[in-house]
Amino acid sequence: MVLLGLVAVIVAIVLVFVRPGASQGDDVGAITPASATPSPSATGGATETDAAEPPASEPAAEPAADGDPCRAEQITVEAVTDKAVYAAGEQPELSVTITNTGPNSCVMNVGTAAQVFTVTSGADTYWASTHCQVDPVDAEVSIEPGTPVSSSEPITWDRTRSSADTCGGERASVPAGGASYHLSVSVSGFESSSSKQFLLY
Repeated sequence: MVLLGLVAVIVAIVLVFVRPGASQGDDVGAITPASATPSPSATGGATETDAAEPPASEPAAEPAADGDPCRAEQITVEAVTDKAVYAAGEQPELSVTITNTGPNSCVMNVGTAAQVFTVTSGADTYWASTHCQVDPVDAEVSIEPGTPVSSSEPITWDRTRSSADTCGGERASVPAGGASYHLSVSVSGFESSSSKQFLLY
């Protein structure tokens, strides 16, 4: 009986310190899972990668469409004379050619109200079509790509010097004898890229 009592005491002591079915790690205490601490991405907060992203770029400009007003980059204006050299008494005929170099048709005013012809020599302006213009008209037309548009009727220059206050009287003839002159043209604000040189005898 004494032996059985000793065995019962030993078994009770063992059960206090070693629980049935427990692993060695359970004595350390509960382990908090790594996922228990919220990460920045899980809470929707900004990460370093998000902060480093560049701002969105500006939207591209709308491409030109058929029927839009003509733009400077698509219009070429050329000053034109019927000759390069004029004999004494010959009067130069002045005109203009407009070319649409863009991919789409465009609309612009090509009427006489939008045209300015200017004749210069050196630093002097000798004549301008707007000085004594009569009944200017507007004419909105569609300029097709790659199809040059020219004056229907040229302007004849009478080889005289013009000004706004000489429209009703006599005007002096300009120097000749081989004098060099340059024609420049502007249509609806689009100017010829270069002038056209000619000589008067």
